[in-house]
Amino acid sequence: MILSIGDLFYLSGAIVALIALMTLLDRDHPKRWSSGLFWGLYALMFLASDRLPPEWMGIGVIAMALIAGFGGVGAGRHRPPTEADAKAQARRLGHKLFIPALAIPVVTMIGSTLLKDVKIGGLALLDPKNTTLVSLGAGCVVALILACWLTRDTPAQAMREARRLTDALGWAVVLPQMLGMLGLVFSDAGVGKAVAHVTTSYIDMDSRFVAVAVYVVGMALFTVIMGNGFAAFPVMTGGVGVPVLVGMHHGNPAVMAAIGMFSGYCGTLMTPMAANFNIVPAALLELPDKNAVIKAQVPTAAVLLTVNVLLLYFLMFR
Repeated sequence: MILSIGDLFYLSGAIVALIALMTLLDRDHPKRWSSGLFWGLYALMFLASDRLPPEWMGIGVIAMALIAGFGGVGAGRHRPPTEADAKAQARRLGHKLFIPALAIPVVTMIGSTLLKDVKIGGLALLDPKNTTLVSLGAGCVVALILACWLTRDTPAQAMREARRLTDALGWAVVLPQMLGMLGLVFSDAGVGKAVAHVTTSYIDMDSRFVAVAVYVVGMALFTVIMGNGFAAFPVMTGGVGVPVLVGMHHGNPAVMAAIGMFSGYCGTLMTPMAANFNIVPAALLELPDKNAVIKAQVPTAAVLLTVNVLLLYFLMFR
């Protein structure tokens, strides 16, 4: 293949490595050494994870967690454009500002639908197993080129802005990837079996309604803990969904999976662990309360979770 998912990883690693280097070279950065090490380790995971022993990668993850946990990831001192310059640039560009942003979904759609089977010299143009992700990466590159062309800035300025945003988000940038790995660890460690043992031993799962409520609420709670519905899904589905709702009560697995994932998303609305949805927006908007987004979403999540229990109960066993 010509463009593979590995190329996207290398590109991401190169960008993070440049951010780490810029951090280390910033003498005004209050935590440049620890922050530079954090981003350097993160870049290493993209650039060399397929060539390093798993144990070394595990040590790197633990080191990153310790650096972030002890407050070692900080923000540098940036010099953003003045408000007057920003407004003048916005007036000059007008609605053209949306072109780079819109280019990302357009290129992604074109790549994942029209170019997925294209071959050049006998080689697939896009990675057949990861067509959408590779197309998304290509869309981001196209958007960067368009943004530089429209604003008449350089890729170096794009890297400075990338570093500024990364500093604003901090360690929360890596949380989704870490939580995704946590879900795999939980699955391989047999947490689903442990959940099945606990629920069947201490809860009357002979009742359909109770079993449905345990599955739905459990999906939300595990998502609150792990911050990722995809990480919670194999745990609760392997522990309660398949053996109890499908195996014991003969429910429809397709309905269970759909509403189960929706229940996990209710947990996403209520947890700071889902940093990319809840903490990152608060940081970008510079809200005084970092949990303001969560507090606004909790009532909606609670109502949806209740509705999901009823939906699963009445639809799964039809």
